[in-house]
Amino acid sequence: MYAIIATGGKQYKVSEGDVIRVEKLGVEEGSEYTFDQVLAVNAGELKVGEPTVAGATVSATVVANGRAKKVIVYKYKRKSGYHKKNGHRQQYTEVKIEKINA
Repeated sequence: MYAIIATGGKQYKVSEGDVIRVEKLGVEEGSEYTFDQVLAVNAGELKVGEPTVAGATVSATVVANGRAKKVIVYKYKRKSGYHKKNGHRQQYTEVKIEKINA
């Protein structure tokens, strides 16, 4: 059994027991979170929503909050002496999928 959920502008294919990293949710570690934007559910047969499956939710537990590896952005223009170095670390929330309610 799997489901396709949407969160943070992205879509994820999840099964029970999966641990995934999603965009920061702003929820404390150890607490429960429910994804209500379920786009599709497969429990023997595929049920696709229009745009979401009515009454379907995915329950998850927040494992950790953190920041990803640093991405370096370097801007450079030749002959003009212009160069600029910038770094960015994206924040994420790691969740464990507990139950798919379809």
